[in-house]
Amino acid sequence: MKKLHGHPKSLRPIPTKYCGGCGHGVIHRIITELIDEINLREKAIITNPVGCAIWSDLYFDFDSVQPPHGRTPAAATGVKRILPDHLVICYQGDGDMAAIGTGEMIHAANRGEKFTTIFVNNAIYGMTGGQMAPTTLVGQKAATAPGGRDPGAAGMGYPIRVAELLAVLDGSRYIARGAVNSPGNVRKTKSYIKKALEAQRRGIGFTMVEILSPCPTNWGMEPVKAVEWLEQQMIPVFPLGEIKNTLEEASP
Repeated sequence: MKKLHGHPKSLRPIPTKYCGGCGHGVIHRIITELIDEINLREKAIITNPVGCAIWSDLYFDFDSVQPPHGRTPAAATGVKRILPDHLVICYQGDGDMAAIGTGEMIHAANRGEKFTTIFVNNAIYGMTGGQMAPTTLVGQKAATAPGGRDPGAAGMGYPIRVAELLAVLDGSRYIARGAVNSPGNVRKTKSYIKKALEAQRRGIGFTMVEILSPCPTNWGMEPVKAVEWLEQQMIPVFPLGEIKNTLEEASP
């Protein structure tokens, strides 16, 4: 009998540290399946910073680099320039990428650095206790916004749409946003990541896939309710799909 599915070789078969209902595990599975499919496990390197992303090197069975908080794109830039034949993945959460690392992110994209960013957006600070993140929705409650995010309040502002922000930069070549709230969206997200990785292998500029992911613990919800909330509240604010695709017209 032909075996159709199995555990990815690039994903270590160990118990998870992530909370029940967290989307990181699904995203790890997608990434490792693709790395196995393109047979680049020996040349894959992930840069994963502070935040829940810091645990990912426990599960990815290939090389990793842990940069300081917010400096992930700078580390990925250095690794990719030294090892241009390697597959370099920048794995970041919304705090790391859209707060302390905003400058690094924008300039790496604008320079057209040839690595791929996987941006996990769960609209909250996960590891540090549920504080308001740059992507927290208007009205969404957080440890530092117990009454809900209020754009009129000092220091709160509006949620940042990272994919749209990076799409206007000339150095970005492929920007997409997926989600892991349903089997259909998981398949679409995998197809977006596959395109981004293929673009990197062709030596095209900056590529990024944003992924909407549930955080039941810090949202204060049961896992099923968190998936429903993502679909009903997050997706209307952060629409899914390819935001920018210039792969056909782009050349190395």
